[in-house]
Amino acid sequence: MKRDSSNQGAPSARASTDSSPEPILTRRRLLQRAGGGFGLIGLAGLLHQEGLLEAPACAAGGLGNLALNPMAPRPAHFPGRAKRVIWIFINGGPSQVDTWDYKPALARWNGKSMREFDATFKNTTGFFKDQVGGLMKSPFRFRPRGECGKMVSELFPYLGQHVDKMAFIHSAYTESNNHSPALFMMNTGLPRMGFPCVGSWVTYGLGSENQSLPGFVVMSDPRGRGLPKGQAANWGAAFLPGVYQGTHLRPKGSPIDNLERAGGMSDAQQRAQLDLIKQFNRIHQEQDQNQGERELAARIESFELAYRMQSAAPEAIAIDSEPAHIQRLYGLDDPRCEHVARQCLTARRMVERGVRFVQIYSGGMENQRSWDGHADIKGNHEQFAGETDKPVAGLLADLAQRGLLDETLVIWGGEFGRLPIAQTGQKPGRDHNPHGFTLWMAGGGIKGGVSYGESDEVGYAAAVDKVHVNDIHATVLHLLGLEHERLTYNYNGRRFRLTDVGGQVLKKIL
Repeated sequence: MKRDSSNQGAPSARASTDSSPEPILTRRRLLQRAGGGFGLIGLAGLLHQEGLLEAPACAAGGLGNLALNPMAPRPAHFPGRAKRVIWIFINGGPSQVDTWDYKPALARWNGKSMREFDATFKNTTGFFKDQVGGLMKSPFRFRPRGECGKMVSELFPYLGQHVDKMAFIHSAYTESNNHSPALFMMNTGLPRMGFPCVGSWVTYGLGSENQSLPGFVVMSDPRGRGLPKGQAANWGAAFLPGVYQGTHLRPKGSPIDNLERAGGMSDAQQRAQLDLIKQFNRIHQEQDQNQGERELAARIESFELAYRMQSAAPEAIAIDSEPAHIQRLYGLDDPRCEHVARQCLTARRMVERGVRFVQIYSGGMENQRSWDGHADIKGNHEQFAGETDKPVAGLLADLAQRGLLDETLVIWGGEFGRLPIAQTGQKPGRDHNPHGFTLWMAGGGIKGGVSYGESDEVGYAAAVDKVHVNDIHATVLHLLGLEHERLTYNYNGRRFRLTDVGGQVLKKIL
């Protein structure tokens, strides 16, 4: 049928009079209809990679409404035995053969060359090649403790009462004999900076049960001995959103900045000020198409958290309100350990209020300021064990009597161990040892009164059922209900995880 030429300039008239069928799909209509669809498919793919399309019920795997409330509590991959973690980080490297790994053979080998025991030993420690002595027996006596009969050093008269709650790992090993990379390895799963720490991964996966307190809290040495090597990178979130980094409670003065409202400002005025700041930040965030958007979102949340903390945090850290018998249980009446007692009691009050992860560093920067006993191993370990033994034992007892230990995983351990040979000097010490060391876990689904793995006859290297740091992390995540291979984050085109490309759950201690 011919079209009426008189209607060619009037589309509406043509549409009403032209009865000829039009092509079902022209090239122009294809682009018009499908072009937006391709864009939406791409957008959906990007959102899925970030876990923002998943239902909240799949939070630990897909992270649900993470962008809307990054610290909201989220279900785990499966029901976990532990809900929270307290890690007593024995900074500097405790000597396994002087604490928990009893080696009677050291007395028989005392003074002999390490090469007689291990011909491959290169007669160097990696740091002090001119101070390599012979094998050295422990200066501390050991005796059996608890129903399990665990041999425990005299360094721990109080913690020895709790060995039936503990699972000891005697075959741990790591990849560096230097403090900074070993600290990064134990905290982040890799021996270099730039990766998220355990506490950040845990709060990223599970959120926090208290929106008015940080989900992840860190406490360091309050006696002026400094921060651990690597400092804040040990509790940083790296490429995870900044909201998941640890909140460091300062050891002196106000533990957190701006806990008190500025003088002369009412709550309503402060709330209006924060709302205005949030409005400006949101406008900037909508215009920002770069990586900085995540940092800005974290900054907005930090303002809000700081506001909520002004009422919640002072109450949480008010340990002087605790009954006198609880303060004595932790050792607040003992000047030798009062500082660690305050930290352990604060940790209990924090997890009791829903904080997900607490880390306490025993000791400061290095050498005699921490468990880094290069000289005078006896004096060094007596000092730091004396500072921590009663407070940590009090923490275990208090958690147990409150019914919290079953849901709280407590970890004791450092970045590596120490050699069974003497580092010579006026008072002999021990040098670093990444080849074998000991740590223990208690509560939170741990089988008590057991030991896993073995070091060799003199405690030099892990020998039976060797445990890599990735295995420790996999076990911690498993106890929290997180599958370490599924807890991932896409960054620079790769899916990263805490356990890198390794990790086996230590099922025999569960």
